[in-house]
Amino acid sequence: MQGKTLNSRYLQASLILVIAAIALFFGLPISFSSGEVPVYKAEIVNQYPHDSNAFTQGLVFEDGKLYEGTGQRGQSAVRLLDLVTGELLQSQNLERRHFGEGITILDDKIYQLTWVSNVGFVYDKGSFNQLSSFYVPGEGWGITHNNEHLIISDGSSYLRFLDTETQSEVKRIQVIDELGPVSNLNELEYINGEIWSNIWYQDYIVRINPDTGEVNSRVDLTGLYTARRNIDAVLNGIAWDADNERLFVTGKLWPSLYEIEVLE
Repeated sequence: MQGKTLNSRYLQASLILVIAAIALFFGLPISFSSGEVPVYKAEIVNQYPHDSNAFTQGLVFEDGKLYEGTGQRGQSAVRLLDLVTGELLQSQNLERRHFGEGITILDDKIYQLTWVSNVGFVYDKGSFNQLSSFYVPGEGWGITHNNEHLIISDGSSYLRFLDTETQSEVKRIQVIDELGPVSNLNELEYINGEIWSNIWYQDYIVRINPDTGEVNSRVDLTGLYTARRNIDAVLNGIAWDADNERLFVTGKLWPSLYEIEVLE
């Protein structure tokens, strides 16, 4: 992402305390996640080459293949990659006016968001030919699905669930942890009944209950890759190989993609 303001968790916590005090004064209901959220470490299982010029916005692994959505105007694309070598096998570029964001795959279709163009694109998974487009209100950040609905983030603390046929909003949830609302939700992945999300400019992943919005746990990836070229080279990209239960992560402009195991 570019042009978005980094939120301080300290300032967020202070604001939450003020809001809570006002709510209590006026007798309004207020509810945050109960208890401290567990934090898990992770270990690297494998490391693979990744295009260090790819501004990674979305990552998907399906049927033994790795798909990536990239950003930046003039560089945004949907790409098919060889996991082991990092070789680019196939791509579909966006028009220069579009800033590509997250991707997901459902029913042999690739769905891709754009940042501020208010449009998403649908491609045939095999040919990468564009099949259709759909309206995206507000900003588009991350996208995943639970086989029933598309789930998208827009940089706020809310996740929206969309009908897969009409792409109209069915419901939304607010993501909360022990401090309150969690904003800057970025790339998304649906894994074993949870929504996993990168937090923009943070080196951890939150695991979210899709029914309540509560953060169940965090995965701390501090130190995974430290030789970052600039402030935009942040952790971003989560892909789940459901067939073999493998978890892959990477970041914007990172030269490596990592297979990791979460140590619960």
